[in-house]
Amino acid sequence: MALGRAKLLFILCVLSYALAAIAGKSYYDTLQVPRSASDEQIKRAYRKLALKYHPDKNPGNEEANKRFAEINNAYEVLSDSQKRDIYDKYGEEGLKQHMASGGRGGGMGMNINDIFRDFFSGGGEMEEEETIVKGDDVIVELEATLEDLYMGGSLKVWREKNIIKPAPGKRRCNCRNQVYHRQIGPGMFQQMTEQVCDQCPNVKYEREGYFVTVDIEKGMQDGQEVIFYEDGEPKIDGEAGDLKFRIRTAPHDRFRREGNDLHTSVTIRLVQALVGFEKTIKHLDGHLLDISTKGITKPTEVRKFKGEGMPLHFSTKKGDLYVTFEVLFPTSLTEDQKTKIKEILG
Repeated sequence: MALGRAKLLFILCVLSYALAAIAGKSYYDTLQVPRSASDEQIKRAYRKLALKYHPDKNPGNEEANKRFAEINNAYEVLSDSQKRDIYDKYGEEGLKQHMASGGRGGGMGMNINDIFRDFFSGGGEMEEEETIVKGDDVIVELEATLEDLYMGGSLKVWREKNIIKPAPGKRRCNCRNQVYHRQIGPGMFQQMTEQVCDQCPNVKYEREGYFVTVDIEKGMQDGQEVIFYEDGEPKIDGEAGDLKFRIRTAPHDRFRREGNDLHTSVTIRLVQALVGFEKTIKHLDGHLLDISTKGITKPTEVRKFKGEGMPLHFSTKKGDLYVTFEVLFPTSLTEDQKTKIKEILG
């Protein structure tokens, strides 16, 4: 009976993990690292993201605070080998089961400021990093739809890059200059420099392809970048460069974006321009915006609809929507129509 319950619990954990993977981002996605990331990659990714979204740099920004909490939660799990192993096998639910059964640590209860403080050795100040040779950054211009930039979304992008693989033989590595002194006479020494290297297993580059999921955040502006740390070009005996997706707004058939504002045009008939009209337009998220009026509308008249523009990045505020009204005039009039118009407007 106990064995049956254990099997059932295992199956539930696996199913929960699968559902979690479908429903939301994994801890690896949160830190923008691959599942195969080394401990050092995870540390570097955490360092950059935690500094970017720290509440001190984003005062009053609830979205940034939320991201900061997610980043710290992900790092607490992935930086611990036991928690990471459980998470990789059984997902977040499996990790919670481990905690509930008295497992070491937890990953869900530590204060996020404590994680940040411990990582940066107190006070939030970072020690100077050792200079590391890096591979080239890869910059990809990525067009995002206006809908995704309005509501948030994600894009799957096919990526091909060089991967470092083992190869037969040995190679020179970790080369450095070694200084020594050679005696050239009584009490006389000459300083000499010699390059010394280690012998390392040989490696080679192989081309591989995979899909990258790029998260488009609400209100992102043209030129903003989504960065995948150390997913650029690799460097033997060094650190891979970064993969950067530079966001560009794709052309839209109905709306045009200018900063945080939106512009659109609506065509009305002459009679509507004179006597008023009832009309709605469909917005980017599907909601209907009432643009009706009982007054006269002049050709090319522009009306502002406050708060109906683009959301500001990491803010609850929105820009404005400007609607330009184009008046459609008749191509011809009968004599009777001309007479009646003169009587009315004459």
